[in-house]
Order: sequence, then structure tokens, then C-alpha cells
Amino acid sequence: MVTDQVRIERRDAILTIAIDREARRNALNEAVAAGIEAGLDLAEADRSVRAVVLTGAGEKAFCAGGDMQPAADGTPFTIDAADPRHYVARLLRRMDSCRLPLIARVNGHALGGGLGLVCACDLAVAREDALIGVTEVRVGLFPMMILPYLLRVVSYRRMMELCITGETISARDAVADSIVNYAVPATELDAKLDWLLARIVDKSPTGIRLGKQALAKVREMSTDSALEYAQFMLANMARTRDAREGFTAFSEKRPPNWTAK
Repeated sequence: MVTDQVRIERRDAILTIAIDREARRNALNEAVAAGIEAGLDLAEADRSVRAVVLTGAGEKAFCAGGDMQPAADGTPFTIDAADPRHYVARLLRRMDSCRLPLIARVNGHALGGGLGLVCACDLAVAREDALIGVTEVRVGLFPMMILPYLLRVVSYRRMMELCITGETISARDAVADSIVNYAVPATELDAKLDWLLARIVDKSPTGIRLGKQALAKVREMSTDSALEYAQFMLANMARTRDAREGFTAFSEKRPPNWTAK
């Protein structure tokens, strides 16, 4: 499937969403956000999809953040006063609610909102020379829309250094800060991604789906509320067909046959 500014492709159990604005360094606008959301909807509607990969076209940029060109189409730096539901917030919420593993394939620089997209994914594999950072302070702004996601992934002091200096770091250095999981030479990016995906798609899709759903709620709860919710979820997960198959396969010493139910 091809949309105006986003490509959606299926390969086996993996659905890939690629921002297709290479001439604009895959900058984020409303059409791109809508395309990513559409890709997530397609993935979740198909029980045979086991993971989603988010990437950018070309080899220079994963996503350079909001389009800062004059009169850019769908720039994220304005908002309709009559309808203040910002599309970047909508996109990040949609990524948050995705019940499939969401992996960023960081094929190039991830700046500003692009880093926000990386942080909104569950895992990230990057080419080691990709630059990562939030450069909004250079033009008198601050990375407002992505702050909740930066705070989840980046330590406070490191996040503040990135935000108030506007300086970038390499993906190689971002591994040490746990901003990305793996950073490899560009020629090894897809091999490393495939290696990671192979470790995911053979696991219980139901376990992952319900686990992600639970994690999203636990993140917002007090410890006592989280423990009460967790025991309820664990008991319910144990009744799923996948869990019963997992226990049976373990006792029979064979690979499980997951049904995603």
C-alpha cells in the first residue's frame, strides 16, 4: 500500500511504515501523521501481523522533526484555535495505544519530533552514525509535544542537556543512554533489525498484546493500584488460548503454536 507521504509494506509477519518525504528529510506533517496512524490501524486489524517497523525513506534521515520550511504543508508549529487537538499529540497517543511491538528502524538522523517518534516506539535499532537530538532551542522553541516521551526514555539530566543545548549525539553514544537499543554500521542495519524481529515474532502475540496494554495502565498508577491491577491481568492472561498452548508446549518440550487468541 502506498499513500501520499507514507509507504506501508508487508513482509511475512512484519508491517513496515516508512515516512516517504526524502526531499524534506522525512519531516513530520499532518499527512505523515495520518499515514502512520493508518498503518498502525492496518497492522492491528490483521491477526497475522506480529510487529510493526517505523522508518524513513532513504539513508539520510529517519525523521528531521517538524517541517520548518516557509509555508510548509501541515507544519506542526501552528494550531487551530477553534480545534486545538494537535495532530502530533494524536499520533503519539495512537503509537502509545498500539498493541503490537513497535520498532524504530533509525536509518538516519532523528531530530526534534523525529526523536519523539523513536521514544514512542518500544525498541529502536539505529545506524551508528545517525544523529539524535532536539534542536528546537536553536530557533527559540522547546520540544514541548514530545516531552512526555523523552521523560520515559531519557534520564532527566541527559534530557535537559539535550534540550537546553540543542546539541546532537550519535546513535552510537545514544546506546549508552538507553535511547536506542542497538547502533550498528549502516550496512548491518537491516540484519540487526531482522535479528531483533526474529526474537519477537516467535513469542506469544497475545501475551505481548495484553502485556503492552497492561504496561500502559501500570505506568499511570500508584504502586498499590498497579499491583492490584497486575494480579487481575495475570489471572486473565493465564486463561487465554496462547497461555494454555504455551504451558502445554513447555511440558511437551516442543515449540508452541501461537494462535494470537
